[in-house]
Amino acid sequence: MRTTTRLLPLLAGAAVAAALALPSPAAAAGSEVFPGGPAVPVGTSAERAAQQLRAEGRTIEADAAARIAAQPSAVWIGDWLQGDALVAELRRQSDAAAAQGRTAVFVTYAIPGRDCGNHSAGGLPPERYRAWNRTVADTLRGTGAAVIVEPDALALQGTCPGLEGDRSGLLYDASRTLSGAGLTVYLDAGHSGWVPAETMIQRLRAAGLEFARGFSTNVSNHRSTEAEVAYAERLRATSGKHAVIDVSRNGAGWTGDWCNDPGARLGEAPRVVDDRTGVDALLWIKRPGESDGWCNGGPGAGQWWAEGAAALAR
Repeated sequence: MRTTTRLLPLLAGAAVAAALALPSPAAAAGSEVFPGGPAVPVGTSAERAAQQLRAEGRTIEADAAARIAAQPSAVWIGDWLQGDALVAELRRQSDAAAAQGRTAVFVTYAIPGRDCGNHSAGGLPPERYRAWNRTVADTLRGTGAAVIVEPDALALQGTCPGLEGDRSGLLYDASRTLSGAGLTVYLDAGHSGWVPAETMIQRLRAAGLEFARGFSTNVSNHRSTEAEVAYAERLRATSGKHAVIDVSRNGAGWTGDWCNDPGARLGEAPRVVDDRTGVDALLWIKRPGESDGWCNGGPGAGQWWAEGAAALAR
C-alpha cells in the first residue's frame, strides 16, 4: 500500500515549479517553521552501516550508506522507545539539531494496531499511547521540533477491524497534546495513489487537524513530487493547511511496488520550500536503506539493508 521521481534537481523543472505555485492565505513560510532547515540526525543506522561496511572493504555499499547518513532526515520513535530511553533519544536528537542550528524532525509510530499487523506490526495499548505522547510533548517542549504523526494510520483506518480501537480519538489527542507543547505537527495523509482526498480530509479533521500545522504525504512511498503536490493542493483547498512531502525514495517515481521496490531511487535532497505556498518542505521522512519488511530480498522492517541502499543510490 505504501509506495519514490527521477532525481529532481531542486525542483528546477518547470512542471514541478508550476505545481508548487499553490494558492495560499498569508502564513509563515517554510523557513519560519523549519528554522535552519531540517537537521541531520546523529547515531543513525546509516552512519553505523557506513563505518562497518568500510571496515569490511565493501566500498560501494559504504559510500551509499555514507551518502544517506549525510542528509537531513527524520527520527522515528515508537513503542521500542519508552520511559527513560524515549526521553534520552528525544533529548539527544533535539540537542544535536540545536547544535546544528536546524530543526529536528520526529516521526511518531506507536499507534495501537500499527500497520494492521503486517510488516511493521506493533503499537501501544490506548492508555499507554496517550501517556507516551505526553512524554514526547513534555520532553520536546520549547525545542521547536516538527513531528510527523503516525504514518499510514489514517490511510489504513477501517481496514483492520479489531486492532484499531478509537483511532480518530487517539490521533486527535496526540495532535492536541503535541501541538499544545509548541511543536509543529503534521498528521499523515497517506499518498496520492491511496485514499481519495475527499475521504482523507474528513479523516484528518476527525483526527485533530485543527490543532496541526498540516499533513504529511508520501511517507515511505515512491510517488512523484508532482503527484504529491497535486494531492496536497486538493487536501488544502478545503482545509487551508500546509504539507510536507517525503521525497527520500521517489527519484524514479511509482514503479509498481511499495515494499522494498527494486526500481526505487533516492529522491532529491531535502529542503525547505520558502515561496509561501502550501508546501512547507520536501523531507526525507523515511530513511533510505532501512527495509520496509520481509519483501523483495529485504530484512525485517526498519533494519539496515546494505544491498537495497546501494540500489537506491545508483
